[in-house]
Amino acid sequence: MTDVIKRRVRLPTAHLRPALPIVGAACVVLALWLAWSGWQQLQDASQGQALRASRDLAVSGTQHALQQQTERLRDKLASAPVQLALAAGDLDTAATRIQASWPHVESVAVLPADLEAAYASLPRDGFGRLAVAESALVAKAPVARIGKDGAPKLLLAAPAKAGDRLVGVAYVRLPLGLATDAIQAANIEGGSYLALREGNYTVLERGNARLSDAAEAMAVKVPGSDLRVAASLPDPTQAAFGLGAMAAFVAAAVLLGVGILSLLAFRRGYGLGEGTHTHASDGEPTLAQTMQQVPAAARPLPVREPVVETKAVTVKIDRGIFRAYDIRGIVGQTLDASVAELIGHAVGTLMFEKGLNDIVVGRDGRLSGPDLVAGLIEGLRKAGRNVIDIGLAPTPVVYFGGFHLRTGCGIAVTGSHNPPDYNGFKIVVGGDTLFGDAITDLYARIAEDRLHTAGTPGGLSQRDIGGDYVARITADVQIDRRLKIVVDAGNGVAGALGPRVLEAIGAEVTPLYCDIDGTFPNHHPDPSEPQNLQDLVQMVQRLDADLGIAFDGDGDRLGVVTRDGETIYPDRLLMLFAADVLERNPGAVIVYDVKCTGRLPGQILRFGGSPLMWKTGHSLIKAKMRETEAELAGEMSGHFFFAERWYGFDDGIYAAARLLEILAARPETPTEQLNALPNGVSTPELKVDAPDGDPHAFVERFRAAAKFVGGRSSNIDGLRVDWPDGWGLVRASNTTPVLVMRFDADTQAALLRIQAAFREQLLAVKPDLELPF
Repeated sequence: MTDVIKRRVRLPTAHLRPALPIVGAACVVLALWLAWSGWQQLQDASQGQALRASRDLAVSGTQHALQQQTERLRDKLASAPVQLALAAGDLDTAATRIQASWPHVESVAVLPADLEAAYASLPRDGFGRLAVAESALVAKAPVARIGKDGAPKLLLAAPAKAGDRLVGVAYVRLPLGLATDAIQAANIEGGSYLALREGNYTVLERGNARLSDAAEAMAVKVPGSDLRVAASLPDPTQAAFGLGAMAAFVAAAVLLGVGILSLLAFRRGYGLGEGTHTHASDGEPTLAQTMQQVPAAARPLPVREPVVETKAVTVKIDRGIFRAYDIRGIVGQTLDASVAELIGHAVGTLMFEKGLNDIVVGRDGRLSGPDLVAGLIEGLRKAGRNVIDIGLAPTPVVYFGGFHLRTGCGIAVTGSHNPPDYNGFKIVVGGDTLFGDAITDLYARIAEDRLHTAGTPGGLSQRDIGGDYVARITADVQIDRRLKIVVDAGNGVAGALGPRVLEAIGAEVTPLYCDIDGTFPNHHPDPSEPQNLQDLVQMVQRLDADLGIAFDGDGDRLGVVTRDGETIYPDRLLMLFAADVLERNPGAVIVYDVKCTGRLPGQILRFGGSPLMWKTGHSLIKAKMRETEAELAGEMSGHFFFAERWYGFDDGIYAAARLLEILAARPETPTEQLNALPNGVSTPELKVDAPDGDPHAFVERFRAAAKFVGGRSSNIDGLRVDWPDGWGLVRASNTTPVLVMRFDADTQAALLRIQAAFREQLLAVKPDLELPF
C-alpha cells in the first residue's frame, strides 16, 4: 500500500518532466529580456541626464556670450569719447568710436532716435536692424537678438544717451558664431537633439533633426533674451510589463534562478519516481498505462461551444453632421456611440493608408462624451490604430498631445460652444486638421464601406498630459509682475487647466464657473456673445481685478473684459499680439479672418508685418498659416494661433498666457493698454436664422444680386464690402444654420449708413428676412 501511495504522489512529477526544459528555457529567455529592458532604461535615464546637462550648459554659455557683448556695448556708450560725440550730435563719430578695438565686430551705426530713416529704408536694409532697435527703445537697455542682416547675425542695440538725453539707438552687428558657440560645443549623444531657437526660427540645430517637432517640451529660455535652447530625446525603451529598471533586474534574477533550477532538475532526472527502470513485479500499471487501457468509446467527448450567429447592424448616419471644418451633431438624433464608432473606423482607415499608427483622443465635459469616446476608440482600434486616451482635456491639449507624444494625430470629442445636447469631433491626421473635402471623404468611406479592418485590434492606453502642458507653457511664459485675474470657464473643460496655467506663470487667479459641468448651468460657454460675459464683468469690478478672462466650452477660444467693463473684441487683441510678435519677427505674415476690423491691417503694416485676410474657420486658418508660413493668426470668434514659440494651433489658454505676458511687461494698467488700442464703432457678430435653414444658398443669391455703390467687395467668405470709413459683412455659418453679420465703422453715422445699405440689399433678396438692425 505504501508503494502505491508513493506512485500516486510521484506520477504527476513524472508526467511533468518533459516540460522542465521548456519552462527553464522560457524563464531564461524572459530573464534576459527583462535584464535588457532594465539596462536600456538605465541607458535612457543616463542619456536624458546627459542631454539636460548639455542643454543647461548651452543655456548658460549662450547667456554668458550675449551678456558679454551687451555689457561691452553698455561700457562703450558710457565711455568719454562716445559721450562727447553723442553730446555733439555726431552720430557717425560715435559709431566709429564704439567700433574701435571691438573684436569680431562687423558693423556699427547710431540711428536717430525717431528711427524714421530706418523705416524709410525698408525693405532694402532689412527688418532685423529695425526690430532690434525698437526692442532696445522699449526695454530702455541693451538687447541682443538674432536677425537677418543679409545672412543671420547676432544683432545688438541700446539706447544711445548723452547724459540722460536720448540721442539715438546704437546698433551693432556681430558674427552669428558668438551666439552659437555654446551649442556647437555641446555634447550630443545617442541620436538626441539640441537647437538654439528664437521665436519660430531655428538658429542652429544639432543631432537627430527628426526629433525637432518634440523639442519644445524640453526647451529652456536663455535669460535676458528671446532665445531658447530646445532639446529632445529618442523615444524611450518600452518598459517590460511596466517595470522600472531596478524592478526589471530583480524579476530577471528570480526568473533566471527558476530557469536554471528547472534545467538542473531535468538533467538530474527529477520526476521519474522510483528511478528510470520499471519493475514487472510491481504489478500495478502506471497512470499513463491505465489511461491507455480506457476504451476509446468511454473517453469523454470534447465539449464544443455553441456557435452564435451574428447579424450586421445597420447604422444610419446623417451626411449633414460632416461640416466644413469638423463633425458636429445633436446627441440622440444624428450622433451616438455607433456613429462615433464608424467615424473612428473611417479616421483609422485614413491613418492606415498614410502609415500612421498612434492617435491621441480627449473629450470635453459634455455628458455624452464618455459614450462617444468609447465608440470612437472602438472604431479606431478596429482599424488597427493604437489609441492614447487622455480623458477630460481641452481641445488645445489634444492638439498639444499630437506634438508632445509624437503621434501627429488627435481627435477632440467636443461640442465647442454649442448647446449641451450637441457634440462633435475635431480631427487631426498627420499634423493636418481635416476640413472641407477631407471631412466629406470620411462620410464617403463610411457610405461606400471603404473601411480597413485590421487582423488584430489596435492597443489602448491612458495618459494624463495636463502637467506636461502646464510645464511647457510655464517654460516659455512668465509674467514680469503679478496681475489679478478672474477666469470664467463657463463650466467648460478649460476650468481645470486654464486657472492652473495662469497661476503657474505668476498671476493671481480667482476662478468663476470653473467646475466642469456638461449642462452649463450658469451661462452658455461662448465668450463671443456679450451677454455671456456679464457675470465676469461684475466679478472683475467687485474684486477690483486687473482683467477678466473667458474661455469657451473646449478652451480653444479666448474672451477678455477690462476693469471698466469693456469687452475687448478679438480683432483688437490681435493688434496687440501682432505688435509683440513682429518685434521679434519683422516682416512676418499675420493672418486674420473676414470678420475682423478694417483697422487691423493698417496696424499690422505699421508694425512691419504683412497682413492677409482669409476665410473664417479654425481649420481653414491653420491651413493658410502653413501655406504662408505665418507667425500668427486670429479670428473674430476668439481663436488665436501662435506659430511663434508655440505649435500653430488655436489655443485660448496659451493665448491668455501670452496676453498677460504682454500686459505685465509695461507700466500701464491692463485696462489702459487695452483701451489704447485703435477702436471705432462696431457690432458684435449678429446671427440671423437662415431662410429655409440653408445659409450657403442664401449667401450665394445675395452675393449675385447685391449692388453697393462706392464700396470694394470681397468674396473670400460670403460678401464683405469696404468703404473708406467702415465695412459690412454677410457670410454663412459653417456650424449652425444662421447668417453671420458684422458691421464696423469710424463713427456711429457711418455705421448706420453701412447697415442701411446692407438692409436694403438683403431685403431685396428676402423681403421678410428679420434683421436685428
